Amino acid sequence: MSKKWKILVLTDHSTHNPNNSVYELCNALNRDNRVAQVVLASKGHPENKSFFEEHVSTLLKGVEVTKSIDFDWGQEKLSDPDIPSWDAHAFNFIWLRLPRPIPEGFFDYLETALGDKIILNRPSGINESSPKSFLLRVQEICPPIKHCENLEDIKAFQQHFPIVLKPLEDYGGRGILRVESGKVLLKEAKIPLDEFASNLEDQFNRGGYLAMKFLKNVHLGDKRVVVVNGEVIGGILRVPPKGSWLCNASQGGQAQVVEVDPEEYQMAKLLHSKLAPLGVAIFGMDTLVNDDGKRVLSEVNTLSIGGIDPLGRMSGIPASDKVVQNMLDFAETLNNN
Repeated sequence: MSKKWKILVLTDHSTHNPNNSVYELCNALNRDNRVAQVVLASKGHPENKSFFEEHVSTLLKGVEVTKSIDFDWGQEKLSDPDIPSWDAHAFNFIWLRLPRPIPEGFFDYLETALGDKIILNRPSGINESSPKSFLLRVQEICPPIKHCENLEDIKAFQQHFPIVLKPLEDYGGRGILRVESGKVLLKEAKIPLDEFASNLEDQFNRGGYLAMKFLKNVHLGDKRVVVVNGEVIGGILRVPPKGSWLCNASQGGQAQVVEVDPEEYQMAKLLHSKLAPLGVAIFGMDTLVNDDGKRVLSEVNTLSIGGIDPLGRMSGIPASDKVVQNMLDFAETLNNN
């Protein structure tokens, strides 16, 4: 098979840690015989501000990946002022490995300036699927959920059971609240909803919250399942630290490789059918155990999906290679349409 993909990987090395998957994914790209070139460019390079933040140029400082790379390589190379410049128009495939927050207007700029390229995941698809309210489209595989746009919505929903409030646009467990019996449960106190109302107004002005039934089995862990082009790559279980109910790695959750349950394969199939038409090739879905002991969907991530590198290291499966192979297969279908 001829090598035809010239791939520009967009990342932000200033936020990376040694477990970041982007480096091993770049290595996997180089191992695939369909790839002719891989260039890695970072939002963290000061000369790339005109592309990522000002949206006035498609020139980027970046490094061609020609050998096996890792975190230390990235920290050294991606800040170097003397690395070469590349025009994004020279590539036929843009891969987003960018963490949040995304600069305002950047996704619109990508669609306008480079809309003729294959971009995965597609910025318009990320915008459509990233808000927590996307789960309302697949309520049948979720715990009971409701979009709460004001205090009265919250009061009504929490009358049925304890709930969790998730800001529509936040990530990494930030801004999540528990509400039970008319009170917001904070570490230091239980505050009546009416007294806490002023703290909710800013989020109401930004679209509100996705409210979800609080599941008593949260201590059994939040499972991240990585799915690419409809194929389940594997699962990582994140268990909350002692004294907490938040499982996110950023909140101190501990990870271990686990089997993917039959119901999770069905969830992946349903989500792929919703996301693929939006140009979303790769996503991470998070599941919790409901009160009946079954896994249900709690979150979908379509931007910079974590868990790939730890999944590969802890399980022994070639997770990065599988991700790349399936992503390129998805790109081939787009290229042939």
